[in-house]
Amino acid sequence: MASHSDTLVVFFGATAGANGGKLGSDEREIILLVWQIVDLHEKKVGKLQRRLVKPDSLELTDQSKEETGLSVEELYKAEPLDKVLQQFQQSVSAELKALGRSSYTLCVDGPLIIRQALHPEVSKKNLVLPECFYSFVDVRKEFHKCCPNAGQVQDLTLPSMLEYVCIPELPLSEQVMGLKEVRCMVQLSLHILAEPYNHKFSCFEAVKYKLESGACSKTEPVDSETVIRARGLPWQSSDQDIARFFKGLNIAKGGVALCLNAQGRRNGEALVRFINQEHRDLALERHKHHMGSRYIEVYKATGEEFLKIAGGTSNEVAQFLSKENQVIIRMRGLPFTASPQDVLTFLGADSPVTDASDGLLFVKYPDGRPTGDAFVLFSCEEYALNALKKHKQILGKRYIELFRSTAAEAQQVLNRYMSTPLISTLPSSSMVPMPVLATPPYLATGSTRDCVRLRGLPYTAAIEDILEFMGEHTIDIKPHGVHMVLNQQGRPSGDAFIQMRSADRAFMVAQKCHKKMMKDRYVEVFQCSTEEMSFVLMGGTLNRSGLSPPPCKLPCLAPPAYAAFPSPAMLSEAALYQPPLLATPRTPQPPHSPHPTPTLAYYPPQHHPAQLYMNMNMNYTAYYPSPPVSPSTMSYFASPPGSVALAAQQPHAQGHVASPMMPQHGALVRMQGLPYNAGVKDILSFFQGYQLQPDAVLLLYNFSGQRSGEALITFPSEESARRAVAERANHPLSGLPVRLLVCCD
Repeated sequence: MASHSDTLVVFFGATAGANGGKLGSDEREIILLVWQIVDLHEKKVGKLQRRLVKPDSLELTDQSKEETGLSVEELYKAEPLDKVLQQFQQSVSAELKALGRSSYTLCVDGPLIIRQALHPEVSKKNLVLPECFYSFVDVRKEFHKCCPNAGQVQDLTLPSMLEYVCIPELPLSEQVMGLKEVRCMVQLSLHILAEPYNHKFSCFEAVKYKLESGACSKTEPVDSETVIRARGLPWQSSDQDIARFFKGLNIAKGGVALCLNAQGRRNGEALVRFINQEHRDLALERHKHHMGSRYIEVYKATGEEFLKIAGGTSNEVAQFLSKENQVIIRMRGLPFTASPQDVLTFLGADSPVTDASDGLLFVKYPDGRPTGDAFVLFSCEEYALNALKKHKQILGKRYIELFRSTAAEAQQVLNRYMSTPLISTLPSSSMVPMPVLATPPYLATGSTRDCVRLRGLPYTAAIEDILEFMGEHTIDIKPHGVHMVLNQQGRPSGDAFIQMRSADRAFMVAQKCHKKMMKDRYVEVFQCSTEEMSFVLMGGTLNRSGLSPPPCKLPCLAPPAYAAFPSPAMLSEAALYQPPLLATPRTPQPPHSPHPTPTLAYYPPQHHPAQLYMNMNMNYTAYYPSPPVSPSTMSYFASPPGSVALAAQQPHAQGHVASPMMPQHGALVRMQGLPYNAGVKDILSFFQGYQLQPDAVLLLYNFSGQRSGEALITFPSEESARRAVAERANHPLSGLPVRLLVCCD
């Protein structure tokens, strides 16, 4: 639009759910649009237009029915949003032409209808929004500028503003929702345009068309009142997906920082920085709105947290990221010998890199060794899409992963590798005084074999790979029950431990997943106990024949509740507690969260005269959140020096421990005393009438590969399992009585 001074289009909307100050907070669709033109020069008004909008979901809340006076039957006959927006454009264009005007600006009572309702809905429905909806004036801010003594902007309402300038209220016959608000805004606008105010509308607000990329320096001041943390994001979501989720709100340049886990992969969280507090507060209203089928949690965060993720200090990185309006692609798995020319040749002529080799940034360790990661700049979306088509193609003898990235993610990866190592390397001395964790901080030791050990994992395996490997059994994993073992260099050792809900579940996983393939390797799966897991984490070995203790098995001197040993006086705390060996807690969830989650508390090391030493063969473990809990209460920032993260469950009012685990699907029955030649069909015939599927039967084998005479049967419910045990226990199968037991969790 050439100018903003010709005409105002006073605009109002209502949704099928919350309206007024909560408009758009519940994701309900728009069902009503009303508008009227005001000629700013001639002080004339056009025809009042009112359109009903047919939502995809024909459901109205009781509050919406009462406020709007609309029914489902009326909305069923209405046009969908895209058609109504076309009618809006045609109607306004025709009236402008009749008035001899060339441009117009929307005028609204508060930004919610534009920022929180219209833009998000249009974005979800993949509609094209007319250009006029990217700029508007807020009648409240204009009135506050004209009459500053009327009160704060956030406290102003249409009735209070009309009362302040002595405009009488509309008669009851005209108080239909939408029509009433538009007439009041028109009256108010004309009043402040006239004597003695002679106001000119000038506080134009803009909605950004797209997210602007950019780098952030660690020295840059970031206002904590502009930052939020989004949790529960899909693993594959990009900064553009996050910007789309917050469509209508203005994100600062380079203001999306995707958080990475300990292995450099996205962990489902992001820190987002907005241009001001008003937009941040509107973002908080989108708590538990949906991105696809997932709901996203939105909480306050701090500027310090944002800088920790997105801030950088390297001049080389700053120069690389200083090129604006570039699409960033991350390459992972490059051969260590790959040169810039090799990468350019791999990408090909259909995806030219900006400034050739200057558009490549290889990620290296502090000693200059390549990590196999690189970031690439492309000047347009087309070139980037061509590059992404080469995902998992071969360079040398390795397949290369390509995916979208951001300046903040690039900065985060480079910070970890080039400034502070991802996991600190231990001192080189063979015997070094170190604080010891007798068990991982929030694991209870025991002899119950409710854990499984995964051995032979690919070194590139991440948490999502393990969960995919576990398949249907992921639902039986305890919260925070996935533990990947790292070697003394802080790199994956190929081992992991999984805590299951019961020994029977662990046994079933070991039987079903043993020697199952992950990527191009088969993985061994053994049942074990928490105590055996602790031995391995202290440097011992675990095999089928039993335990080999750690080279230096140490007594537990620390109180069990603290699980940390005192630090020797001869070393500094910073040397003893090297950062990111232990995970630190996220920002606690607000008290209104309906699902209590485990919280973490810090306990400083206790000074004790005993000196403990740890052999260099001691293992380390990286702790991961385990689904289906979302989000996890753990984060991967370095812990404060001299502190250990301990988990404490929040009790319910009745004194029981709150568990965020998902409900159990089905119930298990163990069959004992089966004939060795009994197969799945025999067992299904035995339970005829219980509607079992073949995949509900698991025959168990011993270590020699022979059938053990036992089987596990999954019933659809505990009730049906107990009924089967009561009715079929000790009945014969091929002449042998079969014992049945319901497996207890």
